[in-house]
Amino acid sequence: MRTADCLNNMAPYLFAQIDKKRDALKQRGIDVISLGIGDPDMPTPDHIVEAMHDAIAKPENHQYPDYAGSLAYRRACAQWMEGRFGVRLDPRAEVLALIGSKEGIAHLHTAFANPGDYVLAPSIGYPVYSGGATLQSAQTYFMPMRADQGFLADFDNIPAEVLSRAKIMFLGYPNNPTGAVATADYFDRAIAFCLEHGILLAHDNAYSEICFDGYVAPSILERPRAMECCIEFFSLSKTYNMTGWRIAFACGNAEAVGALGTVKNNLDSGQFTAVQDAAIAALTGSQQCVADMCAIYQRRRDLVVATLRAIGLECEAPQATIYVWTKVPEGQTSEGFATKLLEQAHVIVTPGSGYGADGEGFIRISLTTPDERLVEALHRIKENM
Repeated sequence: MRTADCLNNMAPYLFAQIDKKRDALKQRGIDVISLGIGDPDMPTPDHIVEAMHDAIAKPENHQYPDYAGSLAYRRACAQWMEGRFGVRLDPRAEVLALIGSKEGIAHLHTAFANPGDYVLAPSIGYPVYSGGATLQSAQTYFMPMRADQGFLADFDNIPAEVLSRAKIMFLGYPNNPTGAVATADYFDRAIAFCLEHGILLAHDNAYSEICFDGYVAPSILERPRAMECCIEFFSLSKTYNMTGWRIAFACGNAEAVGALGTVKNNLDSGQFTAVQDAAIAALTGSQQCVADMCAIYQRRRDLVVATLRAIGLECEAPQATIYVWTKVPEGQTSEGFATKLLEQAHVIVTPGSGYGADGEGFIRISLTTPDERLVEALHRIKENM
């Protein structure tokens, strides 16, 4: 048999590779501590689980779900957006349920990118931004990201021949993996740029609710004219510890939301309605669980940053996300240092180069590890420096 040519251009998925190395060590009886994948260690809040219990028992939820998501769920998403950001949305036309934001981001390429088109992606970013383009036989132009520019993707110097074929620009702030945040001025410039060049601006806002030190992350849809060219992705995975539930939503420009919905209508049958009912409980219920979780992550962030700095590793204390982005020691590569920590300290960290060329020289450390294991991991790192 012959697979599609585009698969030959797909790099192995970063986290699948990490899992393979972890499993090989565990099979040898080695205790491995993972600071790699950002999968929350805390359980889904009780009131969400209880809502799921109730929803599963309803016979009407045992049938095919609505393709776009139940209207009740989309209304809850719209209500949350208005309460949180002051953004008013039509739940019927401007909100779409997703089976996790990864799925929605990947399918957006199918809706907009033809073979040979360009997608503009950050040079340090979520691999799906470019992976989805590869699966469409489209090309990716990587917008440079530098520490001295606050890791804000540079879209001011894109070659004209790329711009003429660019369909989507991906941004994501608060940023995975760097933890960087964007200013209102940056968003305004990005919106103006995309309007000028007829490009869809896709903003990945999966970490909007995980903020520290009084910082409150914005929605790009708050900005003037954003609804003319923007689609924004929100995930319940990190905010409510629901990674395995696979529930998210896209919202914004009605044409973009509709196009994504058309792709999904033909490729999936929607998320189980009971999961959507549980998500409604998450979005409309008390948000104290989110505040409590952020306090835990902030405490862990402070521990990680203080320890890394004490052993000579450079890092900033991020204002948001569940990651600490750290420089590797002088003279070492991202992958080399990550491999050393895995083989000698039995601690998994993610090499920055796995997120793109400009991630070289950094590693990403996740805060989603129980406190006592996090302390042990940091001790092991210190002992193997």
